[in-house]
Amino acid sequence: MESRLFGHPCFNKDVIYKIGRIHLPVAKSCNIKCNYCDRNISCINDHHPGACSKVLTPQEALLRYKDITSKDQTIKIVGISGPGDPLFNQETFETFELIRNYDAQAEFCISTNGLLLEDLAEVLLNYNVKYVTVTVNAVDSNIAQNIYEFAMYNELLYFGKDAADLIVHKQQYGIYKASEFGLVVKVNTVLIPGINSHHIEKIASRVKELGAKVMNIMPLIPYAKFSDIEKPSCSVLAQVREKCSKIIQLVTHCRQCRSDEAGLLV
Repeated sequence: MESRLFGHPCFNKDVIYKIGRIHLPVAKSCNIKCNYCDRNISCINDHHPGACSKVLTPQEALLRYKDITSKDQTIKIVGISGPGDPLFNQETFETFELIRNYDAQAEFCISTNGLLLEDLAEVLLNYNVKYVTVTVNAVDSNIAQNIYEFAMYNELLYFGKDAADLIVHKQQYGIYKASEFGLVVKVNTVLIPGINSHHIEKIASRVKELGAKVMNIMPLIPYAKFSDIEKPSCSVLAQVREKCSKIIQLVTHCRQCRSDEAGLLV
């Protein structure tokens, strides 16, 4: 594993007891509707990606960062992962700017659906973002159209196959461009039984070609329109991970964190 991966607990299991992270939920809006996602504000006991008890303003996020880091010296990584898409919200960049002015040593990361990554990869460099996680659930639009309801790009709405074509195209170009700029890219893939479970190896091969360094294959949490799909078993998940581990470096310690988590990833 490359040395730059060692400083982020979501990219490297070896540092989860040493380096903490804080997720700041400032990105309210999203430009893609995934069939497994419901971004309603949730209670503190609801554990799934995107969940948070309150969306913060950038100023509130700075106060939270100051408060948490004054008590927890392990936190080195500042991440924006939701509840919407960070690149679709100006509040993401305002938050980075406020925290950078307060703490020049902070390292930043985002978790994105990738629709705007190609357009904003260079902007991320200007904000000292080091790590990018892109959720890629298909590299074939025929499969993607079963996962995404719509996408919004340049103030236009796309549905069905048109949305799928756009998402697949922009995600792949975004990963390539971000990697070329030197950002460390991790790909998250949600394993959805009956939808993309047969397709994960192709995703692994393609994103590695594009420059992604690591991949995280996560089990579907049955939710929203996919609430009736059974969560993949541990054995199915293990089999898929075993096959993909021969293609790309895998992350297997992900806890599918909320967008307001803070502390060590343990």
